Amino acid sequence: QVQLDESGGGLVQAGGSLRLSCAASGRTFSSYTVGWFRQAPGKEREFVGAISGTGNTYSADSVKGRFTISRDHAKKTVYLQMNSLKPEDTAVYYCAASFSPTPYTSTWGSWGQGTQVTVSS
Repeated sequence: QVQLDESGGGLVQAGGSLRLSCAASGRTFSSYTVGWFRQAPGKEREFVGAISGTGNTYSADSVKGRFTISRDHAKKTVYLQMNSLKPEDTAVYYCAASFSPTPYTSTWGSWGQGTQVTVSS
């Protein structure tokens, strides 16, 4: 069973940066894809990006060029580096694991508790 725990959220001004961490425990870290999702108030949870066990990355169009995902196998941690943040990036950010990833939340499990990111204008 995979367990994931997010950290690193906070309050930042527009144009600033934050790095979120997703620490994993349990099953072999390299065997699954880790994804990042976000959910703003009153909106559905949406796909942000993901990284496979071999390092292939995928990003939503809304964050391409601004957000970068990386993975440290030794630390069993996945990072979401967020640059050029915008007020519309404000949301609770979650990480999750999948062996058959798609952009749809139904194909992901082991959700973390989430971390709040607030971008002020």
